[in-house]
Amino acid sequence: MKKIILCIVLIGLFIACGGKRKVNELTKIKSNKAKVIELLNSIETGDQNPVGYINTDKYIQHNLGIADGLARFGAKPKEGFKVKVIRAFEDGDYVFTQSEYDFFGPKVGFDVFRFEDGLIVEHWDNLGEKKGPNPSGHTQLDGATEVTDLDRTKENKTLIKNFIKDVLMGENPAKITDYISTKKYIQHNTNVADGLDGVAAARKSMAEAGMTMVFTENHKILGEGNFVLAMSEGQHTGNHVSFYDLFRVEGGKIVEHWDVIEKIPSKDKWANDNGKF
Repeated sequence: MKKIILCIVLIGLFIACGGKRKVNELTKIKSNKAKVIELLNSIETGDQNPVGYINTDKYIQHNLGIADGLARFGAKPKEGFKVKVIRAFEDGDYVFTQSEYDFFGPKVGFDVFRFEDGLIVEHWDNLGEKKGPNPSGHTQLDGATEVTDLDRTKENKTLIKNFIKDVLMGENPAKITDYISTKKYIQHNTNVADGLDGVAAARKSMAEAGMTMVFTENHKILGEGNFVLAMSEGQHTGNHVSFYDLFRVEGGKIVEHWDVIEKIPSKDKWANDNGKF
């Protein structure tokens, strides 16, 4: 229940404003990325204006703990909330972000928003507990943030799509060095060290512990320049999960990786019928 508070907060702000807004001229000239950053920051600041970026007539929710639409949500809880957007990217009608949150404890998360005519009409997310540094000393959120190589966005998205198919979904795992740099691979997963040696050690440790991680389907690939987000589905330690993996590509190879894995609840616990993806 606690993990859905973010969306409740956003919609509570809308209700406090007293209803639907039309897109004004300022809204039209702002980038969708800027709108999303304002909207997420409003969780902490209480600014009501950014909630006007949500289409009140069409808002499809993929957080399975929340129903569609806006009217069913309550007001902002009394507890203090904090949010810090670490990375934000734009791909056509989509904006995807990676943020640090503090609500009922520190968390990290990815949010994906889809726009139509300048307004948000759809939202996906993946949230997880914030943990300490991994064996190489990296956190879940540190690392590169600068967007480069905009002319290689399509090429980099294709690279990640094929990496997931060949390596993570097991069609041709021997091709791993075709995708991940053998010279530099910075890992932000809390349990995995840097480099291909770190990947191998983590796989061995999981196998010895009888833990499994299986990617069964990739649902969406989004990217801007050297950053690509993959939204996938599978099994992890016996649970049905969603995998959100953010990759940084440099020179045609993956050189950095962040992720959040979230358990998908059984369908009888869903508050909407839209599915996680």
